[in-house]
Amino acid sequence: MNWQFGQSEPSNAPIRIEAIVDTICPWCYIGKKRLEKALAREKLDNLIIHWRPFLLNPDMPSGGIDRKLYLSAKFGGAESAERVYRAIEDAGAAVGIPFKFDQIKVTPDSTDSHRLITKVCAERPAVGNDLVEDLFVAYFLEGQDIGDHELLADIAVRHGEDRNEILEYLAGDMDREFVGQENRVAHQMGVTGVPCFLFNSRHALSGAQEPDILQRMIRLARQEEIPV
Repeated sequence: MNWQFGQSEPSNAPIRIEAIVDTICPWCYIGKKRLEKALAREKLDNLIIHWRPFLLNPDMPSGGIDRKLYLSAKFGGAESAERVYRAIEDAGAAVGIPFKFDQIKVTPDSTDSHRLITKVCAERPAVGNDLVEDLFVAYFLEGQDIGDHELLADIAVRHGEDRNEILEYLAGDMDREFVGQENRVAHQMGVTGVPCFLFNSRHALSGAQEPDILQRMIRLARQEEIPV
């Protein structure tokens, strides 16, 4: 199955999906896996997926913050956070994600990871799905800091990018405003949580919905012409 962004649509898959996600959102990773399961059922030969950025923490310092401090501030204490993440771990296990939350030491600013997705997908859209997967794996399964430029360059190299070029790009400000603008647009559209999937720019489905629900939306989208 070849999931891409930017190609012409094959006759059997007249559908465009925009996935609004944050790379530090565990439910976005679960939603991605559930979407993949729904797409596999439909046996699409090709598909446009556009990965759009969302910032759960738009005011996060560039170096991120200690994970324990973040969870304490967000959930009001370790016990509350543990209850929340236990449910996430269960949902992840059901789609094959062995979350390793205890290995995460820093909650990063996700802006640069979104910039990386923006740059790579603009040049070679076919790698988008795998690139996003690698970012999720690095953060949620390996506990790595996906705000770190060296790590992001390592990931980019796996997808055919030049390491020095990526490091130079990340050190600058190119696409930083674009990510911020995309985040503002998402909020203006009424997106307050992620993941959110847009089908043919007409139908929105918020949350990490079950594959059956996603499959119904995919079938609806396949019956439509993609808007110009």
